[in-house]
Amino acid sequence: MEISRIRALRGPNLWSRHTSIEAIVSCPETEQSIADLPGFEARLRARFPEIKFLETACQKTPCSMAHALEAAALGLQAQAGCPVTFSRSVQTVEQGTYQVVVEYTEEAVGRLAFELAQELCRAATADAPFDLAQALARLRELDEDVRLGPSTGAIVQAAVARGIPYRRLTEGSMVQFGWGSRQRRIQAAETDRTSAIAESIAQDKELTKVLLHAAGVPVPQGRSVSNPEDAWKAAEEIDGPVVVKPRDGNQGKGVAVNIRTREEVLAAFAVAYAISSDVIVERYLPGHDFRLLVIGKQLVAAARRAPPQVIGDGIHRISELIEQVNLDPLRGDGHATSLTKIRVDSITLATLAKHGHTLDSIPPKGEPVALRNNANLSTGGSATDVTDNVHPELAARAVEAAQMVGLDICGVDVVCETVLKPLQEQGGGIVEVNAAPGLRMHLQPSFGKGRPVGEAIISTMYREGEDGRIPVVAVAGTNGKTTTARLIAHILRTNKYRVGLTSTDGVYIEDQRIDSGDCSGPRSARNVLMHPDVDAAVFETARGGVLREGLGFDRCNVAVVTNIGMGDHLGLSFISTVEDLAVVKRVIVENVASNGVAVLNAADPLVANMATDCPGSVTYFANSNKHPLIATHRAQGQRVVYLEQGAIVAAVGQNEHRVALAQIPLTGNGSIGFQVENAMAAIGAAWGLGLDWDIIRAGLSSFISDASTAPGRFNLFNFNGATIIADYGHNPDAIAALVAAVENMPAQRRSVVISAAGDRRDHDIRRQTEILGDAFDQVILYEDQCQRGRADGEVMALLRAGLKQAQRAQSVQEVRGEFLAIDTALASLAAGDLCLILIDQVEEALAYIAQRCA
Repeated sequence: MEISRIRALRGPNLWSRHTSIEAIVSCPETEQSIADLPGFEARLRARFPEIKFLETACQKTPCSMAHALEAAALGLQAQAGCPVTFSRSVQTVEQGTYQVVVEYTEEAVGRLAFELAQELCRAATADAPFDLAQALARLRELDEDVRLGPSTGAIVQAAVARGIPYRRLTEGSMVQFGWGSRQRRIQAAETDRTSAIAESIAQDKELTKVLLHAAGVPVPQGRSVSNPEDAWKAAEEIDGPVVVKPRDGNQGKGVAVNIRTREEVLAAFAVAYAISSDVIVERYLPGHDFRLLVIGKQLVAAARRAPPQVIGDGIHRISELIEQVNLDPLRGDGHATSLTKIRVDSITLATLAKHGHTLDSIPPKGEPVALRNNANLSTGGSATDVTDNVHPELAARAVEAAQMVGLDICGVDVVCETVLKPLQEQGGGIVEVNAAPGLRMHLQPSFGKGRPVGEAIISTMYREGEDGRIPVVAVAGTNGKTTTARLIAHILRTNKYRVGLTSTDGVYIEDQRIDSGDCSGPRSARNVLMHPDVDAAVFETARGGVLREGLGFDRCNVAVVTNIGMGDHLGLSFISTVEDLAVVKRVIVENVASNGVAVLNAADPLVANMATDCPGSVTYFANSNKHPLIATHRAQGQRVVYLEQGAIVAAVGQNEHRVALAQIPLTGNGSIGFQVENAMAAIGAAWGLGLDWDIIRAGLSSFISDASTAPGRFNLFNFNGATIIADYGHNPDAIAALVAAVENMPAQRRSVVISAAGDRRDHDIRRQTEILGDAFDQVILYEDQCQRGRADGEVMALLRAGLKQAQRAQSVQEVRGEFLAIDTALASLAAGDLCLILIDQVEEALAYIAQRCA
C-alpha cells in the first residue's frame, strides 16, 4: 500500500460537508481484497479490537487495504475521543487506486491518525507489534493541544447553534465570527470590544481598587510594596491577617492568603516578587471565595470556589493522596479540562507547614487537608454554582465594578460569607476584577448546574436573529462563470454594497484588485470573507479548488451553475467524464442555505438535474419559455428566467419582470448568445438575493464588458477598420459559443488565432480546430507557455490534425509565440475583416493588442 497524496478538505467538498482528510492510496493486486490475505483481519482486530469495518461499503466491491486504512484512521480518532463519524473509500478509474476520505475535527489530529493507521495496517500485515495505548495517547495529547479550550469552545458552540459562521485565525484562541463587515472577533473570553485600557486597569490590582473605592464598591484595605521590609510594614499597618499577591498577576499565581507572622509575609513576598516586581499587601477578608461573571451589564453566572484539598484515609501520605486526586479524568494539566491537576510548589509546602504537615504526613481518616488558601481553578481548586442565590444588591455591585473598570466581559472576585446578603452587611469586598475570565467553573462546575455563558457572550455580540452573514453568491460552470460573477458583483455594487469578488483573474474589493492570478479557489474566498469592508461576496468557484480543499464557506445564499461543457479539465484528478465534472460543480448547489436559491441552466440536463440536491429553492433559466422544464417549473409556481421577443423575462406565476436586450450592452442587443445566457443567470441570482428590480435594471444597463471590466471575455477592439475579438475560450463548448456569436457579426474575411492548453485530452484539443476550421478563412496556430507538460510540437500537431477536414479554412499558419501570432494576424487584416484571437496570457495579450490598436 502506497499513499501518493494527502489533502485536507477544510470546507464542504465532493464527499460531504465534513472537514476531511483525503488520501490517494494505491494497493497492489494482493491487497485489493483483504480476504485474500490469510489472517490479516484477525491480526488487525487483535491489535485494534474496536475497529469497525464499513461492511456496507464493501458489499459491491471487496474490502481492500484502503478500506482497512479508512476504518483504522476513523476508529483511532473515535477511540481517542474525537467526534468523527464519516469516512469513505472509492476505487478510481485506475485499477488498485482508491480515494480514501476520513472526517477530522482538528486537522493535525486527522493527519496523525492517518499516519498511525498506516502503521497499524503494516503491523497487521507483517504480524508485528503495535502499541495501541501509546497511539491513542498521542492522539489525545495532540487533540488537547490544538483544539479550542473550554472557554473559547463554549462561545464557538453557541455561535454555531445560532448559525453564525466562524473561522479560527490562529492556533490559539483567536476566532472570527461572521463575515465581512458583519464580523466580530474574540480571543478566549475577550471580544474585539474589550478595551485595552480596561484590560490594563484590571491587570493593575491597586489601580482597580482605587477606582472601585471611588465608586463606593467595598474593597480590602492595602497598598503596593517594593521590598520585604516594606511588605511587613504594610502588614503591621493593617494589623490583622493579610493577603500578599503580585500587582499584575493572574490565575492565582503567587498569591498567599490569611498570613500573619513576619516569616510568612517575607516568604509570601518572595514568591509574589518572582512574578512581579510590584507586590500588594492587603487585608485578608474572611469568608468564601466567589467568582461572579458579568457580561455586558448583567450578572450571568456565579460560583463559590474552594481551595484544593485532599481527605486523609489514615493510610496514604499527602503526596500520594494528591496523586490519587490528580488521576481524576476531569483534571488536566492545562485549561482543556473541567478541573486542573493540583500542583505542588512552595505555597503548597508553606500551607501544609502552617497546619503542621509535610508531603510525607499521613492524615487521619476523614480529615480534610488544605493545600492552598486561594481557590483558583488553575491551581487545582473546585467550584460550586451559586448563580441562583446571588442577592440583587451584590449582583449590582459586581456589575458596577465591571462598568467602572470598563470591561464588557468581566470576572469579579468577591470574598464574603454568603452571596445571599449584600456585601456591606457582612464586611465582604471585591478583591479583584479580571479581564478574559475563565469560563470553566461556570460551564462545568464541580457541583451544581452549568450556565450557558457562551450564549450570553454571543448575545452581546449579535442581536437576536442576526447571524453575522453577508450575502454570498457562488458561481460555477465550464463557461461564462467569470462574466456572470462580474455582472452579479456589478449589480450588487449598484445596490450600494461594498462587494468582494474572486475570479480567475484576481480578487477585487470595491473594484480595487488586491490579488492577481487565478483566485477562484477557497483561500481567496476565505480572504474576502475576512475583509472588514465587504458587504456582499461573489465567488467564481472553479473545480480545482473544490477538489483540492473544498469550499471556502459553509453555505451560500445563491449558487449559479452556467453549464457543464465537454472536455474542460477531463482526465485530471480522476474526473474522467462530464458526469464526474457535474458532481464537482454540484457542490455549491448542495450547500445553498435552506432559504437560498440555486440558479440552474434548464437547457443543460446535467445542470438541471442538480435541482434535486438543492436544500433551497430553484430558479431555472433557458432561451425559451417553451422549454419543458421552464414551462413545468413556472406552472408549479416557481421562478423562471427566459428569453422572449427581444427581452429577458423573469416570471413567477403570473408576475413578470421584463428587461429588453437593448438595455443590456453585454448581449450586443441579443446578438451574442452566450452573453444572453450569462445575463439570465445574473438576473436569476440578483432576483434570488431580493434586490429591487430598478436596481437590477440599472446594473444590467451600466455594465460594460471590455478589457478592463471583464478581461478575456469577448473584448472588442478596432484595428484600422477591422474588428478584433479577444477571448479566453479554451474548450470546445466555449469555442462553439464564440463561433455562434461571431457568425452574427458582418465581416469580409474571418481569421482566428488559437493555441490550446496541454493538460486537455487529445480529442478536446483536436475538436477545437475542427469547429474553427468550418467558420474561419484563415487559421493561425501558435504554441507558447500553455503546453503544460506536453512535448514541443505536440499541441501544434493535435491542432493541425483537427483542421484536416476543415470546410472553410483556406490558409493555415504555424507560429512560435503568442505575440508573434497576434502580429501575424494583424498584418493580414483589412478594413471590414474580423479576427478572433484566443489568448492564453490574458493580461499581457490584451495589453499588447490594445497597444497595437492604438
